[in-house]
Amino acid sequence: MPNIYFPHLNLSFNINSVAFEIFGLAIYWYGIIITTGIVGGLFMSAHMAKKEKLDPDIVFDFVLYDLIFAIIGARIYFVAFNWDYYGQNIKEIFNLRGGGIAIYGAIIASVIVASIYCKIYKINLWQLGDIAAYGLLVGQIIGRYGNFANKEAFGDYTNNVFAMCLLKSEVTAPLTQTILDNIVFEYGAEYIQVHPTFLYESMWNMLVLACLLLYYPNKKKHGEIFFLYITGYGIGRFWIEGLRTDQLILNTLNMPASQVVAILSIILGIAGYISCRKDKTFDNLIRY
Repeated sequence: MPNIYFPHLNLSFNINSVAFEIFGLAIYWYGIIITTGIVGGLFMSAHMAKKEKLDPDIVFDFVLYDLIFAIIGARIYFVAFNWDYYGQNIKEIFNLRGGGIAIYGAIIASVIVASIYCKIYKINLWQLGDIAAYGLLVGQIIGRYGNFANKEAFGDYTNNVFAMCLLKSEVTAPLTQTILDNIVFEYGAEYIQVHPTFLYESMWNMLVLACLLLYYPNKKKHGEIFFLYITGYGIGRFWIEGLRTDQLILNTLNMPASQVVAILSIILGIAGYISCRKDKTFDNLIRY
C-alpha cells in the first residue's frame, strides 16, 4: 500500500521518512535531500564563477563561512513565526532533524554573511550575488523534495492533474475542513488529496533557472542576475504560499509572512535591477 500517490499521473510511492540507520542513529531522507541540494548548488555556483573568470575556490570558501549561519537563519525564521508552539517546547527549537527551516531565513542570513565576507576579502558583492543566485536555485529545486519525503508543506484540496494523495494516518500537519470534506478511500485506507506545493515550487525554480541561464549572455553589470532571481522567486513564492496550509502568519498584517517577504523581494528586485542598468554607481561593467 503506497503512502503517497498521484491519481491522475498514475504514480505511487511508499516512502519512509527515515532512509537508514547508522549505529542506531536514524538518517532522514529530509537531511539527505537538503544536503544533496546544497552540494548541487555549490557546484553550480562554482561553474558560474568560472564563467565570471573568478577562482571557483571563492565559492567553496564562502560556503564554509556561510553554511552554519544560513542554517541558523533558516531555523530562526521558522521558529519566530511558530513561536506559539516553540515557546512551549523550547527543546524542540534545536531538533533540526525533524524538519522546520525556511529558505527566506537562509537567504537573509547569507546576504549578511556575504556582505561581511566580500568586504574582508575585497570581492565584488554583486558579482558574488549573481553567482550565488544560480546555486540557490539548484539547491531549492532539489531541496523541496525533502518536504515530499516528510509529507509536509502541501496545499489545500485540489483535483487538478498534479493532485497528490497522502496517507492520512501519516500526516501530522493540521488539515483544513476542505481537505477533510474530500477524504479519498483507496487501498483500504484514508488519504487526503492536496496541492503538491513542493512540486510547484521546484518546477517554478527550474523555469527561473532556465530564464537566468538564457539571460546570462545579456548581462551588462554585476547584480542583474541576483535581482532578477529575487524577483522571479518572489513571484512564484507569493502564488505558491497562498496555496499552502502550513503558512507562517504575520499577525500584525494577518498575512503569511512569506507572502509579505515575497512582495518585498519583488519590489527590491525590480528596483535593484533598474539601478543596475541605469545607476552609474554600478560601474562594474562586464566586457566580452
